[in-house]
Amino acid sequence: MEVPKTQRALVIHEFAKGQVLETNFPVKEPGIGEVLVNIKFSGVCHSDVELSEGRLPIPVTLPVICGHEATGVVVKVGENVTNFKVGDTVGIMMMFSSCQDCEYCKVANEFHCKDLKLAAIHTHGTFQEYTVVSARHVHKIPDNVDLSKAAPLHCAGVTVYRALKESSVKPGQFVVITGAAGGLGSFGLQFARTMGMRVIAVDLGEEKRQHCLDLGAEHFIDAAKPDFIEQVVTLTNGGPHGAVHVATATKPVEDSFLYLRKRGTVVVVGLPRDPIFKGDIGMFVLKGITVKGSILGNRKDMDEVVEFFARGVINVPVKVMGLSDVPEILKMLHENKITGRIVVDPKK
Repeated sequence: MEVPKTQRALVIHEFAKGQVLETNFPVKEPGIGEVLVNIKFSGVCHSDVELSEGRLPIPVTLPVICGHEATGVVVKVGENVTNFKVGDTVGIMMMFSSCQDCEYCKVANEFHCKDLKLAAIHTHGTFQEYTVVSARHVHKIPDNVDLSKAAPLHCAGVTVYRALKESSVKPGQFVVITGAAGGLGSFGLQFARTMGMRVIAVDLGEEKRQHCLDLGAEHFIDAAKPDFIEQVVTLTNGGPHGAVHVATATKPVEDSFLYLRKRGTVVVVGLPRDPIFKGDIGMFVLKGITVKGSILGNRKDMDEVVEFFARGVINVPVKVMGLSDVPEILKMLHENKITGRIVVDPKK
C-alpha cells in the first residue's frame, strides 16, 4: 500500500494561538512495536478545547497535534508486530504506551502508569491523515461498522463506560448522568440502560430533552430549573444510587451531594476550568458518600465497548466535518452548543 511522505495535519505551535492547518506535514515511519494508521475519522473532545488553550493539568509537549479518538486502516507495520497486518480496520485510544510492569499496569489500570504516554499530550494525536501508534493500544474494529460512529468510542465511549462501572450502581438502581446530551453523556445514557440501570439525564436546556429520552433516559431534568434537586430525589424514590458527572463544571458535582441517597457514589469525569469544588464533609460522613475520579478505560473496557457497538445496542448521532472546521467545533464545544458528537474527516 503506497503511503505519501507528507500529509495534512492540524498543528498547535503555541497555546491559545489557534491551530495551523499544514499541508506538508511529514508522515512518520512506524518503529518497533508500532503501526502506521491512515485516519478515516477522528472525534473532537472537550479536552481538545482545554489542550489547545494550555489548560490541561498535564504538561504538553509542543508542537503537538490534537485528537485522541479515531478509526482508520493500518497501512504499515513495524518490527515485532504480529497482531496486525496492512489493511486491518482499527480504533485508536488516547493511551499511546505504558510500561506494562508497574503495580497499575499489572492490574489493568494502565492509565495510572507513571510512564504512560498519551496521544495529543506526549506524542502527536489524530487530527492528521496518518499517525503512528503502539500496536498494544490499537483495537481491531469489525468490518461491518460505521467508522465515523465508532471513532468516539475510543475516548468518549470507553471513558463513560468505565465511569459507570466505577459507580457500582447495580441493575435496577438509579444513576444520574450530568451533561447527558453531550458526547460522553450520549454514550453514557445507552451504556447505563444496557447495563440495567435506571437512568436520569440531567443537562441545561429543554431542547435536549427528546435527545436524552431517545437514547434511553427514563427521565430528563433541566438543571436550570429551581426545583431541579427536588425533582431528582422524587423521581428516584429518595435519591439516586450513583451520579456520573461528565459535565465540565463544578456545580453539578456539588449539587449531587444534596440529592444522592445514603451510601451513594459520585464519579467525576469532566475537567472544569475551575477545578475546585465545595462539599460538606459532615454530609459525606453522615450519608456515607463515596467520591471518585475516573479517567479513560483499560483495554478490556475498550473491547467490551466495541462489542456493544458491533451488536447495535449503542448508536450515537455524529456529524462529520472537516479538519479545517476544528476551530469552529472547539468554539461550539466551549459554548456547550453540541448535541451528540462531531467527528472530522482529515481529508476535508
